[in-house]
Amino acid sequence: MAATRSTFLGSIFRIANARSLISPETKLSFPNPNFNFSRFHTSSLLQARFEGYISSLGRYILYSTTVPTRSLRRRISKRNNPKPVLDQSKFQETISKLPPRFTPEELSDAMTLQEDPLLCFHLFNWASQQPRFKHENCSYHTAIRKLGAAKMYKEMDDVVNQVLSVRHVGNENLYNSIVFYFTRAGKLIRAVNIFRHMTTSKNLECRPTIRTYHILFKALLCRGNNSYTSHMYMETIRSLFRQMVNNGIEPDVFALNCLVKGYVLSLHVNDALRIFHQMSVVYSCEPNSFTYDYLIHGLCAQGRTTNARELFGEMKGKGFVPNGKSYNSLVNAFALNGEIDNAVSCLWEMVEIGRVVDFITCRTLVDESCRKGKLNEAKRLLEMMRERKVVDRDSYEKFVSVLHKDL
Repeated sequence: MAATRSTFLGSIFRIANARSLISPETKLSFPNPNFNFSRFHTSSLLQARFEGYISSLGRYILYSTTVPTRSLRRRISKRNNPKPVLDQSKFQETISKLPPRFTPEELSDAMTLQEDPLLCFHLFNWASQQPRFKHENCSYHTAIRKLGAAKMYKEMDDVVNQVLSVRHVGNENLYNSIVFYFTRAGKLIRAVNIFRHMTTSKNLECRPTIRTYHILFKALLCRGNNSYTSHMYMETIRSLFRQMVNNGIEPDVFALNCLVKGYVLSLHVNDALRIFHQMSVVYSCEPNSFTYDYLIHGLCAQGRTTNARELFGEMKGKGFVPNGKSYNSLVNAFALNGEIDNAVSCLWEMVEIGRVVDFITCRTLVDESCRKGKLNEAKRLLEMMRERKVVDRDSYEKFVSVLHKDL
């Protein structure tokens, strides 16, 4: 009892301290005591509940010193974004246009013509309750594409469960759409479970293809936001790639580029180079511009400018045009390695072909020029970048102030 009393008193003291830290203007800003309820024509009970909700939310905003939890943010988001309401007249009109004994193809065409995904979902459920009607791949596929594109993932999951419950239904295109929309929703575990269902399915039309692996590779590469997480997901990508080859699916350039990019993101550039040298010899695939861009960026990040320069020349010799990331990486690597002339030459080359020079590249080049004692050259370079509109006015003024400090 004493512990409960002390806890209660402690909470009161915390609330009192929080109130003392809030300015009078903030206290009066929310909730509004002069809010007029008469124009809403609500009952006294609804009015009291609304006032209580506003008062409690106001007290939380005024006196809470912590960040709102995820569940609270989700509840507030649901209140601000209410669920859509089915248009009954449009729903009945769509039903009336269907023939008495409609086929799954006719139902799929009717759902395709509708722009409202909620109407499509109710139409799908209504058809499921009709006697002598069974959904086929086309109606399942249309419902999943409509709901997935509208980000109605809960409703889409209901349709997917119906697909999984019927053994003879399903094909590679249908399951690929399911995997794609689950990965786009961030439900990676659910997508992997669908993939496992495809691999163990007795229906050969449901087995994974190269397109299925493309979807999973792309989703896994987007998950890593640093080298550690990229390394973790890279292990999964490597296992999937090995499984794909063992199942007799020949990898294409996209799949091999996913391996190269994953190794670069996880800081295993030597493994990326190994895949690069095996592309034409082992897998009969020629590297494209993306392959070179990934490798050049990874080599520059590790300061291996000699290897990056060789790949850069080989890339241009094959007629490929490097992207802005490769050029910026090269300019930064040359500048940090003390090769100011090569960095400046690469900078003007990327400007001539229309690649965007980012602020970090300009700053690195100016800073390294000043560090090498080439202050006049740095000032002349800065003037040329301003004339060619490589840097804007604010960036130019920042660089000028840096030069004045160095001088």
